[in-house]
Amino acid sequence: MTVHSVLAATRIGGLRLRNRAVVAPMSRVSTEGDGVPTADMAEYYARFAAGGFGLITTEGTYIDAEFSQSYSGQPGIVTAPQLDGWREVTARVHVAGGSIALQLMHGGALVQENPFRDRTLAPSAVQPKGVQMPAYGGTGPFALPEEATRADIRAIIAGFGAAAERARSVGFDAVEIHGANGYLIDQFLTDYTNLRGDEYGGAVERRIRFVVEVVRSVRAAVGAEFLVGLRLSQTKVNDFDHRWSGAAEAATIFRAVAAAGVDYLHLASEGRDWYDTAVLDTGETITRLARTITGLPVIANGGMHAPGLARTVLDDGHADLVALGRGALANPDWPRMIADGADPVEFDRAMLQPEVTLAQQRSWEHAHRPVFR
Repeated sequence: MTVHSVLAATRIGGLRLRNRAVVAPMSRVSTEGDGVPTADMAEYYARFAAGGFGLITTEGTYIDAEFSQSYSGQPGIVTAPQLDGWREVTARVHVAGGSIALQLMHGGALVQENPFRDRTLAPSAVQPKGVQMPAYGGTGPFALPEEATRADIRAIIAGFGAAAERARSVGFDAVEIHGANGYLIDQFLTDYTNLRGDEYGGAVERRIRFVVEVVRSVRAAVGAEFLVGLRLSQTKVNDFDHRWSGAAEAATIFRAVAAAGVDYLHLASEGRDWYDTAVLDTGETITRLARTITGLPVIANGGMHAPGLARTVLDDGHADLVALGRGALANPDWPRMIADGADPVEFDRAMLQPEVTLAQQRSWEHAHRPVFR
């Protein structure tokens, strides 16, 4: 049997990974409301490491006690107890042989619950599309955000850097900046949510300025050797149909963020499989274009739990690593299953519910044991 390409060791920046399988960030909102990572969360992340994943990305984590929190139960990287909780998470993952990145997140206009502020900030005062997600405790339309001032923008940019430094201090191997899925950074990148007339709005060359300054802030805070990634997407949690204008816009974004200092790009497909969002107007895939333009490692996301698709994406040069979300929930030992020739079990949508407990997940896994070929 040919060894699957995903099992080959690789390196991103200075971090050596045992394979090319990544756990994608998934909102689990599993704290007790104080943003403090729990013992169950430490076990949850450690299980992916024990299951053989090379890199684990945490759920989106709020960066300040101001405007960044998006959901009730979301973890933070702000207070001393939160730092202590994450320190336990990173220790457990390292003992199990894995590496772990903290995803730094600011919700912007897409806030469903934030105990720190009763208003939201965004690039422009534009009503968000869609409605809040019931699975995360929301109902009805999102609030109309206020337009962020330049002072607000400077504070948020500094907040990303400070949060990254705290993540490094508690043992994370990397940070991943959440620039995808319709949250704040993506709101600056998107033409219909960014109507600003200043240096942060207008053509894509100016809309990219905010994320460039966030990347620079993070890089300055953690130093040249620490791994910094960036997640981007065309689609959003509240707009599955959005696409960038084409390959030219994508190339502009990729060049700018690479020059700003990221070590890798993680290209997500919110609500869609990879094939549904991968192909650009030129016929090139967005992931391979990112590799060609930047020379950086690229992580592909969207349906990668299918061994055949993962192999194609890697072997045909579309990406360097693959990230699993729902496939990792269903198969926390997916890399070991691939190595052993087992068929990954089918995903059950019930496992996407953010507050599924570890006991419920173990029961579900026991009832869906894989069949070996």
